[in-house]
Amino acid sequence: MHKEIPVSQLEVNMIDLISRQWMLLTAGSPAYFNCMTASWGGLGHLWSQNVLFAFVRPQRFTYHFMENSALFTASFFHEEYRNILTYCGTRSGREADKIGETGLMPFELDGGGMGYQQAWLIMKCRKIYFQDIDPGKFLDKLIGRNYPEKDYHRMYIGRIEQSLVRIEPEQSLKES
Repeated sequence: MHKEIPVSQLEVNMIDLISRQWMLLTAGSPAYFNCMTASWGGLGHLWSQNVLFAFVRPQRFTYHFMENSALFTASFFHEEYRNILTYCGTRSGREADKIGETGLMPFELDGGGMGYQQAWLIMKCRKIYFQDIDPGKFLDKLIGRNYPEKDYHRMYIGRIEQSLVRIEPEQSLKES
């Protein structure tokens, strides 16, 4: 069970959360969706909105879903799910049933978007902007080392519409 809280009330190191603990990006419909692990992105305030930004390479299967969906989610998991995040980051949804193989339990969020029962935090985002990374604009030429195949990411900026935290069963009983 998850409970909505304002994103401004999250007390977490978001740099550590995304870069070291990773997030599971998901886009699509309940009937047809895909997820991928990501460690590049961030949160902030842009255009008077709370936003999450994420980066997806064009060859990723999730890219198609991100392109064709108005919503995407970023789900965050505790360390005991690291093997699931590793699996989802190293397997393509074109060849593998990530949900079946990992035991993830997806559910549809109110108003659309997909979350996972195991996630301790889910952020539902509405795409408001995208842009392809342009290597001609790298001011630090060392950044190019991240792209030996010249497969530059697309950046997606999503307005955070909903932030949900998992409520443990004992917490749920106390709140009743």
